[in-house]
Amino acid sequence: MMLKEGAINRKYNITTINANEEGMREFLFTLGCYPGEDITLISQLCSNYIINVKDARYSIDEDLAAAIEIQTAKSDSSLNYSSKAI
Repeated sequence: MMLKEGAINRKYNITTINANEEGMREFLFTLGCYPGEDITLISQLCSNYIINVKDARYSIDEDLAAAIEIQTAKSDSSLNYSSKAI
């Protein structure tokens, strides 16, 4: 499944990057998006996707989200990002 089809607040594992343009692939690699890496879809509004990769949040467009093929991560399949006082 592609990242743009993923569920919000769910942890996935990147299986492949299917970018038509080499520049798109290189950009995703600079963000840390490469096969084997965990990625979480934090939110989606219109054609913007907020993702969490390697403890950093990024905003990517629909074309980039469509280039990231994912599968459900083996651990922590759903996360809770709500604000809670500790």
